[in-house]
Amino acid sequence: MDLGFFNKSKSTLKVMAVLSVIGISVILYVGTPQKKLKKFNPIDVNPSLVDPSLRHVANNHKISSFSLVNQNGEVVTEKDYEGKIYVADFFFTRCQGICPIMTGNMKLVQNAFLDDDQIKILSHSVTPVMDSVPVLKAYAEQKGVVDEKWNLVTGDKKEIYRLARKSYFAVEDEGDGGLQDFIHTENFILIDPKNTIRGYYDGTEKEQVKQLIKDIKLLQEEFPEENN
Repeated sequence: MDLGFFNKSKSTLKVMAVLSVIGISVILYVGTPQKKLKKFNPIDVNPSLVDPSLRHVANNHKISSFSLVNQNGEVVTEKDYEGKIYVADFFFTRCQGICPIMTGNMKLVQNAFLDDDQIKILSHSVTPVMDSVPVLKAYAEQKGVVDEKWNLVTGDKKEIYRLARKSYFAVEDEGDGGLQDFIHTENFILIDPKNTIRGYYDGTEKEQVKQLIKDIKLLQEEFPEENN
């Protein structure tokens, strides 16, 4: 018997077996739908949070344009968040209830992506008259906010409340943003680089914030071209 031929045949079979396993793995991977986060449109959200004129909308909801001012006195618009994954919330500096918890938990998000320029945070003051630029700056310094990553914004109350109710669907759709109107919500809202809502999280619950961090990483897989 030609042992050399026999050994070569065994080697060939081994190679073919390995290639078959790799091929099957590739087929299974390509054929298996990869997990993606849901896209939220008005029709997907609790109707009490959505303006009646929008409740039927099932596709292509985007966060609307805005122009606000951050803790450094700089104008912040939707252009500053183009191509970014970001987390939005609503707070006020004098809040002694849920806001300190939310700010602490949002800092966990900040720190998880401290060196990742793709991830940003946008916190809107719901008492913009009281939360002036100097007040926001002092709050940011006290809470360890990193300016390049996290904007605390103030501005026109009606604009902020319009964003909360008609763009982010963060609070019940009642009120007009007038003097007596007041909103308060624990929601953290995850927004993708296409300005689409991809998740809601209770900003007072650490487990939900941990899930938010995981979902941000998952969203980065969907938008790899935006990675550093």
